[in-house]
Amino acid sequence: MTIAEVQEQIVSEFLLFEEWEDKYIYLNEMGRSLPLLEEKYRTDQYVITGCQSKVWLHAEYRDGKIFFSADSDAIITKGIVNLLIRVLSGHTPDEILNADMDFIEKIGLREHLSPTRSNGLTSMIKQMKLYALAFKTKS
Repeated sequence: MTIAEVQEQIVSEFLLFEEWEDKYIYLNEMGRSLPLLEEKYRTDQYVITGCQSKVWLHAEYRDGKIFFSADSDAIITKGIVNLLIRVLSGHTPDEILNADMDFIEKIGLREHLSPTRSNGLTSMIKQMKLYALAFKTKS
């Protein structure tokens, strides 16, 4: 699936919920379903700066594609990073760098986050794109 197709799928999922409270519950469920991050990646080296909660992000480059894994000490943040992983993981550096991430506005996520969580969301996306740039430069 392309990045745009995954984003549209997420938008469709969020349209099932009329109230933001239900969308938050769904984000929490996504946080609980985030696969465990290996303990060796839960170090300061992998912490994303600019997030209200602690977020650890690891990227692995295999067969021309980047695969992300992450964790957070806050369940809602785990849900948010799970969404981002779902959109960007398994794609090439160029696809990630060119992704517009418009689903965030379409589902109303940014407008329903506190300013510090919104900054954290921006920091997560920035770090994922920095990994893509680094892997593109290496290859």
